Amino acid sequence: MAPAWDRAKHALATRLCIRFPARQRAVEDAPAEDEAPPPPPPPAAAAAARAVPEEKLKSPSVSVRRLSSSGSWGKKKVCAICLGGIRTGGQALFTAECSHEFHFHCISSNVNHGNYVCPVCRAEWKELPFQGTQPADTAYGRARVSPVNWPQDEGQMSVVRRLSHGYSGNLQQQLAVFRTPEASIFNDDENIDPQSETVDDHNAVTNSVEIKTYSEFPAIQKSERRKVFAILIHLKAPKSLDSVSSRAPLDLVTVLDVSGSMSGIKLSLLKRAMSFVIQTLGPNDRLSVVAFSSTAQRLFPLRRMTLTGRQQALQAISSLVASGGTNIADALKKGAKVVKDRRRKNPVSSIILLSDGQDTHSFLSGEADINYSILVPPSILPGTSHHVQIHTFGFGTDHDSAAMHAIAETSNGTFSFIDAEGSIQDAFAQCMGGLLSVVVKDMRLCIECIDEGVSLTSIKSGSYASQVAGNERSGLVDIGDLYADEERGFLVTLHVPAAHGQTVLIKPKCTYLDAITMENVQLDGEEVIIQRPAYCVDCTMSPEVEREWHRVQATEDMSAARSAAEDGSFSQAVSILESRRRILELHAAHSSDSQFLALIKELREMQDRVESRQRYEESGRAYMLSGLSSHSWQRATARGDSTELTTLINTYQTPSMVDMLQRSQTILPSVVEMLNRSSTVATSKSFSSYLPTSRHIA
Repeated sequence: MAPAWDRAKHALATRLCIRFPARQRAVEDAPAEDEAPPPPPPPAAAAAARAVPEEKLKSPSVSVRRLSSSGSWGKKKVCAICLGGIRTGGQALFTAECSHEFHFHCISSNVNHGNYVCPVCRAEWKELPFQGTQPADTAYGRARVSPVNWPQDEGQMSVVRRLSHGYSGNLQQQLAVFRTPEASIFNDDENIDPQSETVDDHNAVTNSVEIKTYSEFPAIQKSERRKVFAILIHLKAPKSLDSVSSRAPLDLVTVLDVSGSMSGIKLSLLKRAMSFVIQTLGPNDRLSVVAFSSTAQRLFPLRRMTLTGRQQALQAISSLVASGGTNIADALKKGAKVVKDRRRKNPVSSIILLSDGQDTHSFLSGEADINYSILVPPSILPGTSHHVQIHTFGFGTDHDSAAMHAIAETSNGTFSFIDAEGSIQDAFAQCMGGLLSVVVKDMRLCIECIDEGVSLTSIKSGSYASQVAGNERSGLVDIGDLYADEERGFLVTLHVPAAHGQTVLIKPKCTYLDAITMENVQLDGEEVIIQRPAYCVDCTMSPEVEREWHRVQATEDMSAARSAAEDGSFSQAVSILESRRRILELHAAHSSDSQFLALIKELREMQDRVESRQRYEESGRAYMLSGLSSHSWQRATARGDSTELTTLINTYQTPSMVDMLQRSQTILPSVVEMLNRSSTVATSKSFSSYLPTSRHIA
C-alpha cells in the first residue's frame, strides 16, 4: 500500500508544483510507533498516480522543479512570502510539517496575522512558528526551525502545538505572543527623512497655476441689460516633475475590508492591488494599513516605504485572511486616528477605503433616511487641522454605494465603483497616479466685481464649497488640492447693467500653497472686459462657455435622474437621461469635442443601468454615484470601463494617471497567467473572466 500512496503523492505534487525532498519525505512517510498505518490513497490521487508513467515519477526534474509564487519556473528555492532566496547560512528558516520552507520572520509574521495554513499548498498546520518568549506548553512536532545567523535582538524562535478545532477560545488570547498590543495613541509613526523636507531649488522649479477667462459674448449693446451673463474661469495646475525625489511625499492610510465576503478571488485581487500600490510608493512616502471586518486592526503604523518598509508591508498584506462582518465606522475611526495622532506630517495625506459590503454594525437593517456622513470621524472633516480626503472604492455589486459616496463627499474625496472585480488594481493605480502628483494645496479662488452695477449672482462649483457675498460684489471657491496638469472650470453668472464704451466685469485671483516648495503663492488673473457698442451685436457664444454649460447641465440631469430612480420612477429617469443625450448628440454632430462624445457614451450607459429596479440596485446606483462624484469634483473616478486606456469616459484623467494605468496594465497579463495556474485560487472560473470584457489579454 505504501508504494502506491507514495506514487499518488508524487503525482499530485507534480500537478500542484510542490517539491517533496527525499530526506524529509522518508521521515514524514514513516509511521510513528503509536500511529496507525497510512490510509489508502484517495481514488482521485490513485488515478493521478496511474496517469503518470513510473519513469516520470523517478525523474529528478519532476521532484525538484516547482512553481514559485511569482509564477516562474526555476530550481532556486525561494520563500513563497517575500520571494527572497532560501540558502544555507542565510536567514533563519522554518520547515513546516508539509515540508515547505520559509524565512522564519516571514512565516511568523504571516501566522501573527491569523493565517494558519501553508501559503503554498494550503495544508492546515498543527505546529505554528512564533517569535518571542516561549510559552510553557510548547510542543514540537515535525516542523522545525533552523536559526542560522539569527540576530540576537529578534527574540526567541519557537514552534507551538496548535489548539484542536474543538477549542472555542481565541488562539491569540491563549498565546499572548501572537497578539501585537495596540497603543491608545498612534504616535509611533516612523520619522520623516530630514532630507525629504528640503527640496533642491533646481529640481523644485515649478510653473504657476494658469488662469484663463472666457466671457459668454465679447460684446453687448450698450443699452442692453443682462440678468444672466456667463463667464468661465478656467484653472490648470503646473506639469508634474520628472524626478521622484522632487515631488511632494505622501502619507497614505489604506482601510481594507477583509470580511467574510472578501474571501477567495476578491482577497487575492486585493492583495495583488495593494502590492502594486506598495511598489509605487517611494522611500519618502509613508504607508499604514488598517484591516477591518467586525472590528478594525491597524496592521502597522505609518512606515516609510524604503526597501525594508516595502518588504514588511508586503508581508502584512500577504497575511490577510477574510472572516467576520463589516464595521466601516470602526475602520474609519482607526484610520482617522492614524492621521490625527502622527507626530510628523508629509505634505500630502489621504485615506483610501475599500469595501464590498454594507456596514452591519452602525445602522439598523432596513433603516430609512440614513445619514451616512456620520461615518466620517469629526477629527478629519474639512475645516479641521487634520482634514484628509477619503477616496472610497465600492468593490463588486453588493457594497453600499450610498454609504461609500456619502463618505467620499463628506471628506471632499471621490467615489469609484469597481464593477469588474479584476479592475481593482487599475482603480487603485489611477488614484495613486493623482496622489503621487499633487502640486497645489489649499487653493482658493476669489472673484471680485469691478464696475459699478455689476453683480455676481451664482457660482457653478459642483461639490466645491463656494459662497457669494451678501452685496453680490464678490465670491469665492475653496478648491483644495490639485494634481499635476489637472484642470478646473467654474461658471459664474453676472448681472450686467447698461453702459457705454466698455464694461470691466470681474477680476479673478487665487491663492494656494505650492506642495513641493511649501511656499504660499498669490496669483492675479486678468480683468474680464466686454465692449458696449451702440448698435446691435450679432455674435456667437464662446465655445468654451458653451461646452462648460453642457457639462454642468448634464451633471444636473444625472442627479435628477438618480433622484427619480430612488423614488422608483425608472421610466422618468431614463427619459431625463435620454433628453440630455439627444441635445448633446445634436451639438456633437457639428463638433468633434471629446467631452461631448464622453458625456453621450456615459448617459447611454446610465440609461441602460436605470431601466429597471433590478438593474438599478445591481449596478445602476453605484455607477451613477461614481459618475456624479467625478463630474462634481472634476476628477477621474473608476466606473465601468473608465480605466481602460482606449475608453471615451476619461474626461478628467491626468498624464500621471495615464502613466500609472499603463504600468498597471503592462504587468496584468503575467498576473492573469500566474493566478490561472495557481492551485491556491480555488475557483471554477479562470481569472480572466473577472476582468473587464473590453480588455484583450493574450
